[in-house]
Amino acid sequence: MLGCHLLPRDLNKQMIDLVIRNARVASHPGRLVDLGIAAGKIVAIESGLRADAEEGDAGGRLVAPGFVETHLHLDKSCILDRCATKDGTLDEAIRETSRAKAGFSPEDVYARAKKTLEKCILNGTTHIRTHVEVDPGIGLKGLEGVLPLVKEYAFAVDLEICVFPQEGMLNNPGTEELMLAALDRGASVLGACPYTDSDAHGQIDRIFDLARERDVDIDMHLDFSLGGKNMDLDHVCRCSEKFRWGGRVACGHVTKLSSLPPRDLDAAAARMKNAGVAVTVLPSTDLYLMGRPAQHDVVRGVAPAHRLLGHGVNCSLATNNVLNPFTPFGDCSLMRMANLYANIAQIGTESGMTDCHAMVTSRAAQLLNAKDYGVAVGAQADFVVLDCETPAQAVAEIAPVLAVYKRGKQTVSRALPQLHRPN
Repeated sequence: MLGCHLLPRDLNKQMIDLVIRNARVASHPGRLVDLGIAAGKIVAIESGLRADAEEGDAGGRLVAPGFVETHLHLDKSCILDRCATKDGTLDEAIRETSRAKAGFSPEDVYARAKKTLEKCILNGTTHIRTHVEVDPGIGLKGLEGVLPLVKEYAFAVDLEICVFPQEGMLNNPGTEELMLAALDRGASVLGACPYTDSDAHGQIDRIFDLARERDVDIDMHLDFSLGGKNMDLDHVCRCSEKFRWGGRVACGHVTKLSSLPPRDLDAAAARMKNAGVAVTVLPSTDLYLMGRPAQHDVVRGVAPAHRLLGHGVNCSLATNNVLNPFTPFGDCSLMRMANLYANIAQIGTESGMTDCHAMVTSRAAQLLNAKDYGVAVGAQADFVVLDCETPAQAVAEIAPVLAVYKRGKQTVSRALPQLHRPN
């Protein structure tokens, strides 16, 4: 526990069982407050809180909501040693990962996913949506490897599974049946990958049909290339409006948005806002894979989330892949991802960096339709203590996570480094 001891006994009408002292909270700028936690919920945020409870001291540091990972691939993480990566293209990544999948087993997936999941937790992530591939080749092995982690790590993270057809659905008979079987066994979100199908719009239509039948949210891999023409995003927005699925549809990558001139980007943003379609930007993967053919003036290929926010589109920033051909690096730090995006998008203002922080916390939680989220009275007590004072500073400095709490119980602690001066 972060500096724990018992407080002096006092009248405690709310039966508070934990108090975090001297916290900086974004909703209470300019002053230090105490957080009172009872039964896994935040029940008080005030100065000088008196309670007979265990105590932790934030030491004047920022207490922020736990980080929310909206787009991760646990099942195919940590497979670089099994793949040949020469060109660094999307086609190569799909091909090499497909080849490696042939050797997957539930036990293998479990071991690699567990390693990556623990990295996420140690970096302050308390909510995760992981995408899991199914197809006739791998069957449900990925799901079987990831599913046990949902319960095993429930003490530290809310882990939900989005099942999706990485290698196509309409052109890959048997895949739809596997996706439905995955929903029956514990997946809770339907994914899509239209650009790998022979009929992209047909796959999108079918995913909306299935989502309505099963009453689940949708999270697609979409428009993962450059050039702003013939975007599948338009069809997704039409379907979302037609079936009134706004607020339940997210699209990952959408790198084609980075190619649009301002007027077209404004129109696309208005379309997404009206349709209730959110965007998850995956800075590390998109920066690595896009613009490969260029020999000079290489494009960034990263969707401009900060500009979409200005039009009312909800956006998140996420990790995507870790140590595989799609992204041959990654430490599962969403603070680092927010900082990377700020660099790519040339964001240097306090408000801009605060928005980047929101895209890995409150906005990401909104995308997942997470309940009772945030550092607020009545919210679930999922929070991190960061070695900084403001959300903008957290992004600018990639502030270290010193402690993590899930439902009011500490799950992570990290000591500050010490400088050893010569005698």
